[in-house]
Amino acid sequence: MTTTEKRTFTVPTKAEVSENNQGIFDNLHKGLGFVPNLYAYFAKNETALSDYLALQNRKNTLKGKEREVINLVTSQMNGCRYCQSAHTVLGKMNGFTDEQVVEIRKGTASFDNKLDALAKFTASVVENRGRATEESKEAFFAAGYNEANMIDVVIVIGDKIISNYLHNLTGFEIDFPIADPI
Repeated sequence: MTTTEKRTFTVPTKAEVSENNQGIFDNLHKGLGFVPNLYAYFAKNETALSDYLALQNRKNTLKGKEREVINLVTSQMNGCRYCQSAHTVLGKMNGFTDEQVVEIRKGTASFDNKLDALAKFTASVVENRGRATEESKEAFFAAGYNEANMIDVVIVIGDKIISNYLHNLTGFEIDFPIADPI
């Protein structure tokens, strides 16, 4: 490979991953109906897929809609087209309208005061690398969130940063309907 050639990153097939990861592929296929390319890419590493799924599936204090707010804001701020697309679908599955998903991606949720505080807090955490503004922190707590929730927000942001960065580095194919750019 010359310095002018771009490396191509490919998503492995089930046959190309370890036996352990093949079992995880089977479970994902049963649960989701397919194995998303992001998860399949993690399987190039022996332990990364199971570790990542454990992180994603851990019990936490936030509702599904709240996690999707964090996922959408973080993915937008990190410019990850894969996760913007996947979480647009998941956001709609969690009851958000198309317009609400776009607004959330922009870092606000004017249609719900509590989710708005969460979206703005998430944006401030991501933008300031954990040093959220005092205003966003106070609004977050005033909206009814507590310190346990704050810990979970940071963990969900961390989860999303992992997947955002992995796709941003590799650019493998997006296997969800492509979210409109904003």
